[in-house]
Amino acid sequence: MKKRQVVVKRDGSGRSSTTSSSMVRSVRYGECQKNHAASIGGYAVDGCREFMASGEEGTSGALACAACGCHRNFHRREVETEVVCDSSSLYSTR
Repeated sequence: MKKRQVVVKRDGSGRSSTTSSSMVRSVRYGECQKNHAASIGGYAVDGCREFMASGEEGTSGALACAACGCHRNFHRREVETEVVCDSSSLYSTR
């Protein structure tokens, strides 16, 4: 869902300006953090460096990694947020 915020400012001169900004988020899944030696009390990861989906978006294969075979939740989630601002000035007459 894309959020949009619009702010209208007026000063005493009769000039109004509109500022519009939106937030863009992209999610990327990094290295696998699944502990394969948890059952014997140790710690060992498989070395998978990045999540690659096994199938198309919307299928069950989209949640399984093609490289290591584990679920997407075992991979480190990286969220990148970018704020995009568009501003324009509108001059009004009184």
